[in-house]
Amino acid sequence: MNWEWSDIYSHQLWMVSTAILAIIVRALRKVPWNPRACPVELKGKTAIITGANTGIGKFIALDFARRGARVILACRSEARGTAALQEIRDISGNQNVHLRLLDTSSLESVRKFAARILEEEKELHILVNNAGASGLPSKITADGLEITFATNHIGPFLLTSLLLDLLKKSAPARIVNVSSMNHWKGEVDFSHFRGDNLSNVMDAAYNHTKLHNVIWTNELARRLQGTGVTANSLHPGVVMTDVMRNYNFIIRFLFNLVGFFFFKTAEEGAFSPIYCAISEETEGITGKYFDSDCSLVLPAPPARDPALGVKEYEFCERLTAKP
Repeated sequence: MNWEWSDIYSHQLWMVSTAILAIIVRALRKVPWNPRACPVELKGKTAIITGANTGIGKFIALDFARRGARVILACRSEARGTAALQEIRDISGNQNVHLRLLDTSSLESVRKFAARILEEEKELHILVNNAGASGLPSKITADGLEITFATNHIGPFLLTSLLLDLLKKSAPARIVNVSSMNHWKGEVDFSHFRGDNLSNVMDAAYNHTKLHNVIWTNELARRLQGTGVTANSLHPGVVMTDVMRNYNFIIRFLFNLVGFFFFKTAEEGAFSPIYCAISEETEGITGKYFDSDCSLVLPAPPARDPALGVKEYEFCERLTAKP
């Protein structure tokens, strides 16, 4: 992906501004919900966390393991997934933690993963769609999808759709979709899914996918009314993770420099997803968007448009239908 220096400057200005805002907000905000103070146990529950080998996903998985859940790490890399698996087992003392390979950018991989889950698991109580990427060089996947859209949105959409019956059977159950405050900068253009009319501006594709995450979640929640399965989306915060691994050295250096002083740790970034997934306060709440302090906030206007939600869902169903 070719970026103009003006794009890079704009991106860095955005990061610095976000950091300054974070300082102000941290000084004024209430003390956020902390999972360490939450007594909820998950013994007898099964949870899947995508992208669980690193960052936020690994801390979500560790928290669930400590609570006694059967935890399935859905990871693209077998080597990194195996390392995370062993670490989580060692720290939590829970041996009922398992690795299953999943690449959300590939519909074939998603279908294979879901088929194995449906064959092996009798219940599924929590699905956390955490896996995602930013800064990917634009390319078209074997499924004819732009890779950021495939990884961040279509893969999670298909995975969730394939596991819905199991979630309903296991109700009460929760679906948690990790989005971003950057969804406010996103736009809805369904030609983007095929890689058409996409801007070269840094993070544009990522921002668009994060908006689609919230739109889809809200329509999904509407369709699940009365089933005992809830669906919510959230912003985990500006977090120090390896999400910037696809950027050049300068961008990564500046991100890490600013982040070292001002951004949340990956463990802190896991607080909001964990809150949505297990807390008693969010029981029965569905079709909502939470910020990084575990507070209910309004998402961007397109995510509040029911007609657009229907269009979004039906479009993604067509894209993921088997030929």
